[in-house]
Amino acid sequence: MNELGRLEDLPAQYVEDLRQQNLVPLWPSLRAVLPPGKPRPNTKPTVWSYEALRPLLMKAGELTPMSKAERRVLVLANPGHGLDNMKASAAMYLGMQLLLPGEWAPSHRHTPNAVRMVVEGTGAWTTVDGEKCPMSRGDLILTPTGLWHEHGHDGDQPVIWLDVLDLPLVYYMETSYAIEGQRQTVQPGRGDRAYARGGLVPTPVFGRSGKAYPMLRYPWADARAALEALAADRPDMDAVQVRYVNPETGGDAQNILGFHALMLRPGQVLALPARSPASVFHVIEGGAEVAVDGHAFALAEADTCCAPGYVPITLKNRHADRPSFVFVADESPLHRKLGVYEERA
Repeated sequence: MNELGRLEDLPAQYVEDLRQQNLVPLWPSLRAVLPPGKPRPNTKPTVWSYEALRPLLMKAGELTPMSKAERRVLVLANPGHGLDNMKASAAMYLGMQLLLPGEWAPSHRHTPNAVRMVVEGTGAWTTVDGEKCPMSRGDLILTPTGLWHEHGHDGDQPVIWLDVLDLPLVYYMETSYAIEGQRQTVQPGRGDRAYARGGLVPTPVFGRSGKAYPMLRYPWADARAALEALAADRPDMDAVQVRYVNPETGGDAQNILGFHALMLRPGQVLALPARSPASVFHVIEGGAEVAVDGHAFALAEADTCCAPGYVPITLKNRHADRPSFVFVADESPLHRKLGVYEERA
């Protein structure tokens, strides 16, 4: 491929004349925006140790009351994007959020989609659009775009969860904002109860529930049981994985990011293909070794790592005598909607 001209090859006055008209030449930057063969992601393989993170998060609880924080979060930032940009990948934001006993994180709604993966503690809850969702370890709770949500804690121990948002994308599109609200009135009805059995969904006489997100809480007990049943039924299956979906449509639980739960059999090594979306791996139970792009991360329970797209990934269960369970978040729904999703051998 021929070398393209450089900006410095052009006369300085010509460049200045272009800039005066808000014009720039494409050819000096063409290879940067359209690199040959595959992208050059800024997302770097990165790991966040829960053992190292947790004391710093607890210190934040001492230093900053909820009245000053609104949401007490430490952002898991990817150095490839610059720490101040608060990105785990091009489209994913990660944060570890702390709620102490008796605290209430006030109600608000915002344009980015969010989910909460509960890491530690009991007694907390999230109310979303009037539905009160208990928070237990491993539960996935949706707070979709535009829905009011708040967090409260009636227990006696700290509760910590992992936030996953599509904030980088929504911010890039210049559509990110929040609106503050009043404490919600809890309404009857729980989606995790109504849609508790796979293959069986409520069928109102006059159609669907009318909600874009009929199920907001996905209990870990149900996801774990589904993985164990799948593994027992399909001993030949390499990747024992389930996807969090909208129970009425069968589509992704949210419309930008994808969420899965993965079971690694005792001692299993699982090779994943190179896919276009970036991925996040968070250990719910057990431990996993993640090898990606020349990096190897040994993840214990509650550890999190991020992998860029277009590189193969290998997962290994660190335990030879029991399964390990991993929560996976990725950008695959977004890539499919944009028509850029691909897998490479």
